[in-house]
Formats: sequence, C-alpha cells, structure tokens
Amino acid sequence: MPLNSTIDRVTDRIRERSAPTRERYLAQISEAVAKGPARAHLSCGNQAHAYAAMTDDKAALAAARLPNIGIVTAYNDMLSAHQPYEDYPKLIREAARRAGATAQVAGGVPAMCDGVTQGQPGMELSLFSRDVIALAAAVALTHNAFDSAIFLGVCDKIVPGLVMAAATFGHIPSIFVPAGPMTSGIPNDQKSKVRNAFAEGKASREELMAAEMASYHGIGTCTFYGTANTNQMLMEFMGLHLPGASFVNPENPLRAALTSAAVERAATMTALGNDFRPVGDILDERAYVNGLVGLMATGGSTNLVLHMPAMARASGIVLDLSDFDEISQVVPLMAKVYPNGLADVNHFHAAGGLGYMIGQLLDAGLMHADAKSVLGDSISQYRQEPKLMDGRLAWHDGPTETLNDKILRPATDPFQPTGGLRQLSGNLGRGVIKISAVAPERHVIEAPCRIFHDQNDVKAAFKAGEFTSDTVVVVRFQGPSANGMPELHSLTPMLSICQERGLKMALVTDGRMSGASGKVPAAIHVAPEAAKGGPLARLRDGDIVRLDAVAGTLSVLATDFDRREPVTADLSGNSHGLGRELFEAFRRNVGTSETGAAVVL
Repeated sequence: MPLNSTIDRVTDRIRERSAPTRERYLAQISEAVAKGPARAHLSCGNQAHAYAAMTDDKAALAAARLPNIGIVTAYNDMLSAHQPYEDYPKLIREAARRAGATAQVAGGVPAMCDGVTQGQPGMELSLFSRDVIALAAAVALTHNAFDSAIFLGVCDKIVPGLVMAAATFGHIPSIFVPAGPMTSGIPNDQKSKVRNAFAEGKASREELMAAEMASYHGIGTCTFYGTANTNQMLMEFMGLHLPGASFVNPENPLRAALTSAAVERAATMTALGNDFRPVGDILDERAYVNGLVGLMATGGSTNLVLHMPAMARASGIVLDLSDFDEISQVVPLMAKVYPNGLADVNHFHAAGGLGYMIGQLLDAGLMHADAKSVLGDSISQYRQEPKLMDGRLAWHDGPTETLNDKILRPATDPFQPTGGLRQLSGNLGRGVIKISAVAPERHVIEAPCRIFHDQNDVKAAFKAGEFTSDTVVVVRFQGPSANGMPELHSLTPMLSICQERGLKMALVTDGRMSGASGKVPAAIHVAPEAAKGGPLARLRDGDIVRLDAVAGTLSVLATDFDRREPVTADLSGNSHGLGRELFEAFRRNVGTSETGAAVVL
C-alpha cells in the first residue's frame, strides 16, 4: 500500500522545517562517531576509576575488547511501574556476559509518581522533572565509557526525559527496556464510580481507599491508558523497544526473556560489531511521524503533545501542533481502552495489541514501513509477537484479526474515522483537546465562563453547590512559567458529576489535564499562557466561551475582548515549599507549551 498522501505531506513538511537543525545534529553525531569507541580515549586512571567496583568484569573491561553497555535506570519503589527494575542490573549484567559483553549501571534518574502528587503542590514539579531526568541521564552518559546504552523507564516524564538524553547522545546505540503493566485489578469504571460517589459525599473514605487499593494493587504500570502506557506504545511505534515488549506483565517469564534479548541486541549494535546503529539515526522524522500515528490510533495521552516536541527537538526535529492535528484527521481510532472504553491495557494486549495495530496501519499506508529501529531498517518487524516456547524466545507472525472488536478494531472498520486529538485555535490562543472519550454531543460547548486561579477554588465552588448551570470552567495561571504546568486531573470527578446532572461543562486551561483525560471536554495547554499576558488573562467571569472540537476553535464571544488589559496574579505561593524554591530558574526560562515546555532545549 502506498503511503497515505497526508502522512507523506506532513513528513515532508517536518523534514523541510527541520533541515537546518537536523543537519547540525547529524554532523554532531558524525563527529562523535569518527572519534571511534569512547573508551579508547580514556586514560588508564580514568578507566581504573570506572572499573574499580566491577569485580567479576574488571579484566574484561580493562582489556577493552568487549562492548560495554551503560545502564541508566529510573528504579525506585515509590512507582509501582519502576519497582521491577530493582533486579534488572543483575539480570542485565548476566545477560551481557552471555552475549560477550559487559554492563554497568551508569547512573540513576529521579522518577516521581503523578498518582501520589495529583492535586498536591508536588505536582508543580512534575513536568519539570522531565528535564531533570534528561540532565541526570546526560550526567550518567558523560562518563563516556559505554559502547551502547540501555534505558530503564516507563512512566509519565521518565521516558520522554530519557529519550531527550538518548537523542542528545545520538552517537550511542540505545534500546529502551520496559517493565510491563500490573495485572488487572477492579475495573477502572468501577473505581471511577466510587471516586464520583465520594466527591458527592455518597461514599466513605474507607470505601474510596478500598477501591483505589484494589485498582492500584501490585507492581507494574497502572492499567489504564494514560501517559505511562502511551509512552510504552510510543517506544514500540518508534522502534526503540523490541517488538511486542510493551505490555508483558512484570512477573511473566516472557518479561525476563525479552529483557535478556534486549541486552543481546544492545551488545550487537555497537561500533565494535557489524550492525552499528546509533540511536540518532533511528530518531528521524519518520520515527516521530510513526509515533504520532500511534498516538492517534490508540487515543493516547495529551501529555505526549508536550513531550514529543521536546523529544524531537533533542533529535534536531521540529514538530508543530498542526502536525498532530493533520495526522489525527487521517488516522482512525482503532482502540478503546479506559478512559476511552472499559478495557485496560492487558485486555488490549490480549486482543491483538500493538503488533496487530502496527500491521493494520502499515497495510493502510499510514506508517513509514522504512523507518529504522533497534532491529533493522524496517518497522515491519514490529508486526511480530514474542513467544516463549520450551524456554526459548522467538518472534512469530502476530495476529491478523482482532480477538475482541469491542477493544481493538481494524483500520478499515475503526471506532472513529479520525484520531483522538484535535488542535484548537482562536482568540483565546492555541491548545489541544482529547476527544476520543468525549461524547459527540459534547464536542461543541458554548456557555458562560467561571474563572479560577487555583484548582482548589474549583473544588470549593463544587462543594458549595455553585455549579447549577452550563459552565466553562477556566483555570488560568497554570502554565509552565506560572507554576510548572501541573495536571488538573483531580477536577475530573467534580466536572463529570456536573455532566451527569445534565449540565454542559468544559474545562479551559493553560495547564495540563491527566494523560487519562476522559469524558469532560477540556481545552488544555492553551498558549500563550496567562502568566505571559496571554488571552486567557483577559477573560472575565460571565464571558461566553465557545469550545468547538469539530471546527477546531476556542473563542470568547466578547466584542471588547482585544481592548482589555490582561489581569495579573500573585504567583508567590508557587515559589516555595516542597522544593519549589529550587526550580525558580526553570519557571523563568521554560519554553512555551507549543514547543514542548522544555527548559534544557
């Protein structure tokens, strides 16, 4: 099947837009590659320090004949998704020895849990943690003692931060190794009902705690399709995982076999072998377009609208919101995973998963088949699925038919003909909306607005019974330079309850919503942000705001709007407590949400 004309056109536009930065990036990689394997340039003293603790591998490292793999890990046991990584360094070192290589933990990176900080002041550091992760991973790789790298990370900001670092060290072959989702707990919709009941005072805190603990009950990623699992999809679509690796549960023997196979691959694609594959060559415009296609086909997280431009910039690629929007118009929504449906990622994987979806999209001409990966020069290998048979790992042809069409459908018979994200623009600025879970009758909302500068004030208004008519809730001064652009996911139960009471509700903000954005229409990431004098700062209570996801517009219907002076807000409360003092330089220098809200790029 020839490549879809829109996919082809958008790819060409990205390539042309990125030509100057990509050229400089590739020249930088070439310069690093030309110097030869990094350890050859380390002095004896440098190397002695690097190998001093490597008791079993010291002789092999000193001989410098075998590839040395650097491990960058986001292990901690605050995140269920990252707890399995505790034992990975030992497993990786053993697999490296079997593959004729050595491996060392180069360094660790922080990994905070948005589930713990949701609705708390710590959430104001969440997005900034991505850039800290990129910096920390760069420190690890700066030891310059590695022939390839393995990145261990799963969740929200962790994978994008690690990709930013991997791309910056683009001359090093790199592979990403997931840990997998936790097994299924209580259904996500059941958990949501208890949350809503608690918000209305109809469920006790004990009942809420029991529901939450039954949902988030073990090791692995949360099973809904939020940012963490969207990240895993992205790594597979972009060719940085092994095929079929994303959604294998942590304690499944196949998980360990896939990790060992990833180590073997990391050992064979170095400059010391015959298949040198620097990650910067993989991360070109085709890889990012394939990632965008996967985002739309799965109804993935809105957080990736921030992360992908930042990741791409680290690779010399420039993405724009228009690229997301145009690709969304031609890519069908093929999956229904909570909050877009009742299934979780385990059900999605069982129904055929990413291998089935990639095969369908390739056959429909919606992906670049010639995109490179850690395996080769075609993404077509990602149609396959791994199986462990008689203790041996092998890849076989993946399913060609969905095993559950209520969860996963073919590209020719999708849930929706277009993807899950839309760009919005108008006199209120430019933003994005996730519509995959929003009922069609709610794609257009026009109502008076109610303005807030703090999400806690929205909660207080709800508890006071103040939302009694159709309302566009505007939460402004939530952008990256104001307070780090926190997620406002804890508003979801209240706004959902208002909808269930028959009201037309929408959220408009220069902040973020959760990667699991659901049934309430939410115009998010609106730029320019209010703290920079953006249009949201000129809104007044009672202004009629129109959010039109069909036309892709976000507007206020006020004749004097352009003549108004923007209001300001006291942001001093965002600058202290829980470590926020340390991030003043980030708030002062962060980029706009349209370009990825990055500090380091």
